Amino acid sequence: MTRVLIVEDIADVRAWLSDVMISACPDARIETAADTRSARARLGREPYDLALVDLGLPDGSGFDVLRAIKAESPGTLCVVATILGDDASIVGALAAGADGYLLKDQPGDLLARHIRQILDGLPALSPAIARRIMDHFRKTGPAAPDAELTSRERDVLAQIGRGLRNHEAAAALGISEHTVAAHIKSVYRKLDISSRAEAAWHAARLGL
Repeated sequence: MTRVLIVEDIADVRAWLSDVMISACPDARIETAADTRSARARLGREPYDLALVDLGLPDGSGFDVLRAIKAESPGTLCVVATILGDDASIVGALAAGADGYLLKDQPGDLLARHIRQILDGLPALSPAIARRIMDHFRKTGPAAPDAELTSRERDVLAQIGRGLRNHEAAAALGISEHTVAAHIKSVYRKLDISSRAEAAWHAARLGL
């Protein structure tokens, strides 16, 4: 059973996202929250496997919800589901720990496909968002030179770029899962990133 939290203030959209989630994952057990307060109240119990979070909430920001979820349950996959596609929202969400960023103006079947991808360990980005991220990094570039990555860090980044989870990357490289986690932490610090979506983009950019 996949435990899912949907944070969305509009009732009709909550219902639609619930239907999309069931289409993507028929065994999903869905809980919903209409604001940051109720979302925070649901944390601290059994951890969620996936959270769909809107950014515009009546009592605060979805960024706060993302940070709270990642602080409480780092293993929870957090996907933004929003109508906001500007650079500030995208970068802010990724910095807050989002593992994916989906636009709600997409057809439900396409959203469901993206959700299935992220449950399978692949970054979930709407095509328009992926293009904006690429444009953003073309303009800004990485915060640190690529040469600062060691050969083993590049190996780990390549596995992350392929969508592998930590234990899968460890098996592929013949090292421990703890070592993979340490390398990922170092890569995130050197490239000044905070999510697997950003890591996957850098892996693609470096041809890994």
